[in-house]
This record gives sequence, C-alpha cells and structure tokens, in this order.
Amino acid sequence: MNDLASRLQAIRDRISAAAQRCGRDPASVQLLAVSKTFPAEAIREALDAGQLLFGENKVQEILAKAPQLPSNLQWHLIGHLQSNKVRKVLPHVQAIHSVDSLDLARDIDRIAGELGLKAKVYLEVNLGDESSKHGFNAEGLRAQLEALHALTRLEIQGLMCIPPFDDDPEKSRPYFVQLRTLRDELEKTGGRPLPLLSMGMSHDFEIAIEEGATMVRVGSAIFGERTYKPAA
Repeated sequence: MNDLASRLQAIRDRISAAAQRCGRDPASVQLLAVSKTFPAEAIREALDAGQLLFGENKVQEILAKAPQLPSNLQWHLIGHLQSNKVRKVLPHVQAIHSVDSLDLARDIDRIAGELGLKAKVYLEVNLGDESSKHGFNAEGLRAQLEALHALTRLEIQGLMCIPPFDDDPEKSRPYFVQLRTLRDELEKTGGRPLPLLSMGMSHDFEIAIEEGATMVRVGSAIFGERTYKPAA
C-alpha cells in the first residue's frame, strides 16, 4: 500500500471510529477527498484505493482534471461559484456545496433548466459572520427558504459550513451544533427534508461527525500539505 493509500485508509478508520463513538453507522458518513491544487496523478492514486468522491474549489481545476481521469469518479464543487461559470461546470459535477445566495441559486436553476439537468446543491451558511467567507447568514436563509424551495431544478441536499479556523478542533463544535440545529429548524418550517450536512475538514472532521455530519471534506490529511503558487 502506497503512502497516499495508507493515509486514505487511516482517515476512513478515523471516520468509522468517530461514528461508532456516537452510536452512528459509519456508512452514514461519506468522505469527500479534497484534491484542490493536486495533480490528476494523485487523484488517480486515491481512485485506485477505492475513493470515488472528490472535491475541488475552482471550476477550472475540475475542467482541467476531469478529461484526464476515469468517468466513474464524482466531482463536487466546494469553493465559491461565480454565476458566469455555472454553465461551464454544471454538466461535470454531481453536487455544488457552495450555493451562497438566492441570486446564485436562481442562476443555477435557470441554467440547469436550459441544459436539461437537475442540480444537487448544498446551501452554504456563514455561521461565523466572517467577511472573508461567502454564505447565507441564518436569518437570511430563514427568510429566503421558501423562494429557494420554489426552484424546481434544484435538489437541495442540505447545508454546508466552514467554521472560523482554530488549531483546537473543539472550537468548531459550536458551529457544527448550530448548523445541525438550523437544519432541523428549516426542515420543520420549510416542510421538506434537508438530510445532508457537509461539515468538517482535516483538523476537525471527527468533531463534525459527532455533531451529525453526513459528509466530511478532507484534503491535506490525505494528499499532504499544499504548495500554493505565489501570485504573479
């Protein structure tokens, strides 16, 4: 087993243990391997080790990597999506985790209709009210939920959040609790299920699982530390 496959198996084992600790079926938690900045070769290694779900932050990375890789893997867009890139990416992704406004949701709905597609999406919630991050605030999402549910080309899977970063993973727990509580509230008021919670990353995914995550987004713990190119 190569190093990447070993790291991937270690993450799977930790997911299983975290789920069992809180009385959950490990199969209720999916692992999204975040492959942003890593080459297609690294993704192929993970694919050979049985990983099928991959997350990317940028549309252009999906469009560049997808033709180099088998068609059976599934791409999820987890980074901010600009409206002018919806048409390009929609045919290539199985889900968009970063629907952060009603305007973007409407654009996705319209373009999905034009392409004859249904779009699986998560609604991103900025629970930390961080100006550097996108997302609905909780009150705005409550106010716009009915309009979001009216978009017939969207299949709203649930909610997503990225808590403010802290070296102590326990500091993420209150945000995960808030997201789960908000989801439960919106299911009751909106009258529709929102079964999935996309939350938890390399340093705090076990806490997220304890608080109800159904998909965790893990990158560096699988692929290694990222090296970013300096801005030109």
